[in-house]
Amino acid sequence: MTFTNDMVAELNLLLKFPNKSLMQGLKIHHDAEPSAVAAAKRLFDKGIVTLPDGGYLTDLGHDLFEHALVVKMALTNK
Repeated sequence: MTFTNDMVAELNLLLKFPNKSLMQGLKIHHDAEPSAVAAAKRLFDKGIVTLPDGGYLTDLGHDLFEHALVVKMALTNK
């Protein structure tokens, strides 16, 4: 199984969330890239973020953020 374009968009958006504080989130504006708007809605539908336009990461979102960060670091050549 490979990552679909939708999955990649979701992972990229997930990695844009601030990870320093539970009190910080993201707002995806209606005029943002359509792929980002759609990714935010899908993350909301999956229970990963609190609002269809971003909001805060849920507990599941925080767990997935950490895993996505590990994958990103492992695949980075630095």
